[in-house]
Amino acid sequence: MAYDDLSPEFLSAFPDYDGHETVRKIVDADTGLTAFIGVHNRALGPALGGCRMYPYAGGEADAIRDVLRLSRGMTYKNALAGLPLGGGKSVILGDPFTQKTPALMRAMGRAVQSLDGHYITAEDSGTSEADMQEMGTETSYVVGLHLPQGDTSALGGNPSPVTAYGVYMGIKAAVRRKYNADSVAGLHVVVQGLGSVGYALCEYLHRDGATLTVTDTRPSILDRAVAEMPGTKVVTPDQIFAVEGDIFAPCALGAQINDETVPQLRVGIIAGAANNQLATKQHDDMLADRGILYVPDYVINAGGVIAVAYEYFARTGRNPFTAPLTRDVMMDHVTGIGRTIDKILALAETQGLPPGRAADRMAESIFMAEKIRA
Repeated sequence: MAYDDLSPEFLSAFPDYDGHETVRKIVDADTGLTAFIGVHNRALGPALGGCRMYPYAGGEADAIRDVLRLSRGMTYKNALAGLPLGGGKSVILGDPFTQKTPALMRAMGRAVQSLDGHYITAEDSGTSEADMQEMGTETSYVVGLHLPQGDTSALGGNPSPVTAYGVYMGIKAAVRRKYNADSVAGLHVVVQGLGSVGYALCEYLHRDGATLTVTDTRPSILDRAVAEMPGTKVVTPDQIFAVEGDIFAPCALGAQINDETVPQLRVGIIAGAANNQLATKQHDDMLADRGILYVPDYVINAGGVIAVAYEYFARTGRNPFTAPLTRDVMMDHVTGIGRTIDKILALAETQGLPPGRAADRMAESIFMAEKIRA
C-alpha cells in the first residue's frame, strides 16, 4: 500500500481547498483500492466524517474535489453540533455495487489507521455497517458498528434513524419561526427521497398530523409509504419542486436547490436531510429574496454524526461531556439541533443574513476561536 500526502501547491489549484491539514492519497494494488482521506481542521479534536464510495466520472480530480468539499463541511457540522471533533472525510473511487470487496474495505481500514487517530471514519454514501465492520478489523478509528444483538439502548449501529429525528426537530424549529406554530399538524410537507432517513422522517411527520406529498425513483417504497401512511400523495421526481405546500424536505441528492428549481418552489420552508442542498452559496440569497426560509442542511442533518460521536467516545472510554454517555443523553443532544437552528435563524434575522451564511459565521466563531487558542 502506498501513501502520498498531497502538497498545498498542488491542492491550491482546487477552489475547495481551504488550507486542509492533510489530504492523503492511498493506492493498494493488491485490492484495487484508490482513495483519498481529507482532514480539514482539528482545532476542536480529531476529524470525524464518513467514507464515501463513488465511481467518479472525472476520476481522481473529481474525487479530490469531493473530499475537499466534504471534509470542510464536516468541520462546520461538528462545530455546530456541539462536538469536540474536527472535520474530515474519505472517498473511495469505484462502483460500490460492482467493485467493493471485503478485502478492499480492510485495505481502507489500514489507510485510516495510517493517520494515527487524526481521522475517524463512518459509513456514508456507498458504504454500510458491514463495510465498517470490515474496516474495524484493521483500525479502531471507525464508528457506526453493529449494535449488540437485541440491545436497543447501546450506542452504535445505523445512524440514519437518529438523523431523521434531528431533521424532525429542526423542522419544528423552523415552523415555530415561520408559522408561529408548535407542531406540524395540518401542515403540508413535500418530501423528496424516501431512503432510510427520508422514510423515517415521513413517519415522524405523519404521526404528528402533517399531510405528505412524496417522490422517489423506486415504486416499491412509494407503495409502502401510501399503505403505511394513509393520505400520502405521490408525484414524479420532476413534479416535486412545483408542489404547493408549507415545507419542502430534500432527502435525496445534493444541489437540488438551483437556478432551475428555485423559481418553481411554492413553499415557505426548505428543511431536509440531503447534504449540500444548495447548488451554490448564491442560492441561499435567492431563497431569502423569495421569502423562503432555508434551514442549513449541515446543521439540521447532524443527528447521525452526533450518534457516531457518542459511540466513539463510549468505546474509547473518553467522555468530553458532563452527562453520561448513554443513548438517552445522546438523543437529548440531538434534540438540541432545534435550539441551534433557533439561534441561527435569530442571528440571520438580526444581522440581515441568509441562514446559510449565518450558520457559517456561527460555526467559524467556534472552531476558529479554538484554533487561535491552540
